[in-house]
Amino acid sequence: MHADCPERPRILLVDDDVRLLRVLTLRLESEGYSVAIAENGEQARLRLEETEPDFVIADLRMPDVDGIMLLQNVQAIRPGLPVAILTAHGDIPDAVRATQAGAVDFLTKPARSDLLLECIRRHLCIHGDRPDGRPATRWAPEILTQSPAVRAVLENARRVARLDPAVLISGPSGSGKELLARAIHGGSPRRERPFVAINCAAVPPDLLESELFGHKRGAFTGAHADQPGLFRAADGGSVLLDEIGDMPPLLQVKLLRVLQEREVRPVGEVRSIPVDVRVISATHRDLEHLVRQGRFREDLYYRLNVVELRLPPLSERREDIPLLVAARLRELGDRGGAKKVYSPEAMELLLAARWPGNVRQLFNVVERTVALSPGRVIAVELVRKALGEPDTAISPLDQARDVFIKDYLIQTLRIAEGNVSRAARLAGRNRTDFYKLMRRYGVPSGHRTADE
Repeated sequence: MHADCPERPRILLVDDDVRLLRVLTLRLESEGYSVAIAENGEQARLRLEETEPDFVIADLRMPDVDGIMLLQNVQAIRPGLPVAILTAHGDIPDAVRATQAGAVDFLTKPARSDLLLECIRRHLCIHGDRPDGRPATRWAPEILTQSPAVRAVLENARRVARLDPAVLISGPSGSGKELLARAIHGGSPRRERPFVAINCAAVPPDLLESELFGHKRGAFTGAHADQPGLFRAADGGSVLLDEIGDMPPLLQVKLLRVLQEREVRPVGEVRSIPVDVRVISATHRDLEHLVRQGRFREDLYYRLNVVELRLPPLSERREDIPLLVAARLRELGDRGGAKKVYSPEAMELLLAARWPGNVRQLFNVVERTVALSPGRVIAVELVRKALGEPDTAISPLDQARDVFIKDYLIQTLRIAEGNVSRAARLAGRNRTDFYKLMRRYGVPSGHRTADE
């Protein structure tokens, strides 16, 4: 049993395959789980009330009540209870349906033991509190993932959080570096003390030193009162230096001294003040490359990079997109908006997009399409516009043909200077047929056509 999971969690298995139920029960009980089984939706409802499970695994295709209907019933009876869908017929439309309905995961049969157990552990330990109200020990609950690459980063972060080394978080903009930094602070012995974040690229260079280390009254124009600075404000806790690669060279020297001496000297002050902070830094830039260019101090780099954690871009963790989208949709719905879902085609486009802005861009697209969608189902064209992709929609053949014929009649009349008889001859039709076409497609007669 994973050390961070609740003791002997209760699993409810729902499948009309009795043999499979026996096999899965043996697997899970050998791992220390308490297992209840149900062979159909009605039995599942009773077991739900009798056993109060912590996690549900349900087959997608069952007679009478399928996995999606069961999932909806579970949500009505026990909101927040995580449900994973299991099926022998897994494909993208099924996965999209399950995710839209609120499933936390989607597994295909025959389920590999390691994947099944990892699914359960992940959602018991990360997904949220236990349904019975007792809090589960959670690690990084804000970071939703089923990506092996991100889970490996989280596992390493969990280990270093308990200790106190400096951590460098690298990864592209919008990939969740600050969320990971907050998780490290939250999993550390410093969790009861402040977490203070500053974006080094967002503060003018001449003010950054004062922001970090404070200043005395009168130290410079506009310094009307003493300011402690962010390092002293975070004393006992953690400081996140975001976009550390943009820190000016002169300030890099002063930061190095702070890290070495564990004390700060406010601007205009003659004495140093001890501070006890854990420094977590983050960057989307290649610091090693900056060191080779002489733009970032090598000694500071090694001070900051005791442990490096690299978050992958969203394009390398596409399996997380349905999970992240579902979570954002629930959040927007909980704010009082209409609960909406993406069409299968729209979800496929989300899965295939390049995402240069990563998770931040994904959430922006979700919020925009939710706000602009007139109905409950968000269409693929709305997603395409939100992504800034060219409109490649193809009109139905009949509609395209009607547009072409109307344009053809108007153009022919223009060439014939409005003379219907001459236009009919140009079109190879008799005058009566040409008039019928004009009436059918709404083209007026005379020297001036509708768009003149």
